[in-house]
Amino acid sequence: MSDWSNHEVELIVADYFKMLSDELSGNSYKKSEHRKFLLPLLNNRSEGSIEFKHQNISAILVSLGQPYVKGYLPRYNYQKILEDVVVGYLSKNLWIEDKFKFFADKDVQNNPTINFEELLLEPPLLWSANEPNAPSYQRSPIKINYLEREQRNQKLGESGEQLVLNYEKWVLIRNGKESLAEQVKWISKEEGDGAGFDILSKNINGTDKYIEVKTTKLGKETPFFFSRNELMFSQNHDTNYHLFRLFNFDSRAKMFTKRGSLDAICHSTPVLYKGYF
Repeated sequence: MSDWSNHEVELIVADYFKMLSDELSGNSYKKSEHRKFLLPLLNNRSEGSIEFKHQNISAILVSLGQPYVKGYLPRYNYQKILEDVVVGYLSKNLWIEDKFKFFADKDVQNNPTINFEELLLEPPLLWSANEPNAPSYQRSPIKINYLEREQRNQKLGESGEQLVLNYEKWVLIRNGKESLAEQVKWISKEEGDGAGFDILSKNINGTDKYIEVKTTKLGKETPFFFSRNELMFSQNHDTNYHLFRLFNFDSRAKMFTKRGSLDAICHSTPVLYKGYF
């Protein structure tokens, strides 16, 4: 199969942003209809190749710190031309930043009753050393990282922490540990954000369980952000430190968990440095 031409890339990028605009605005659409619309306009491409290219565009947006179409898992092995066209589209269509801002700042609706039995999923796999890493594009026309801004959304964060608090109590009660359930504490709310974790729970054996909650309205593979204080606390308490990652939080919320220090359970990239003399 030949490489995608400039014209083909421009067509698929414009189509992707139509879907993204609808999704961020809460409008319904069908991905299959978008793929079928593109088929006769492209050079003998399959629906599978179109879907893969959409996933490449998701990866570029993630590397730029921007929201992406939830149904398209980011895949990072893409042509340089695709990256250039995406950045060019953002430069010429600055209205899309209003959509990003709306997404990051909008209040989450009260989540419907969650079935805790169905909440937990397997965590995503880490990339191997031989797979491509997420690139860092330096010429983004949008200067605000709206993925990070979403994570700082106070109501979103508190809603996620409340859900995890209730989930932990449910787990302990289900295992006949009512007295331990009564000891679960919402540390970030009761004592502030400086502790290095959000919730102090209990393991079934009664030992402490330190939980850091990260919540997003996007998908499972969306990057999250953590502080140096959170990193250091996780390293000092790696045996009992747990990341609880909530995703799809504005629709059908799901969650995965990982135990260990933050630098061991995920790949990380420094995004801020301090200079001093």
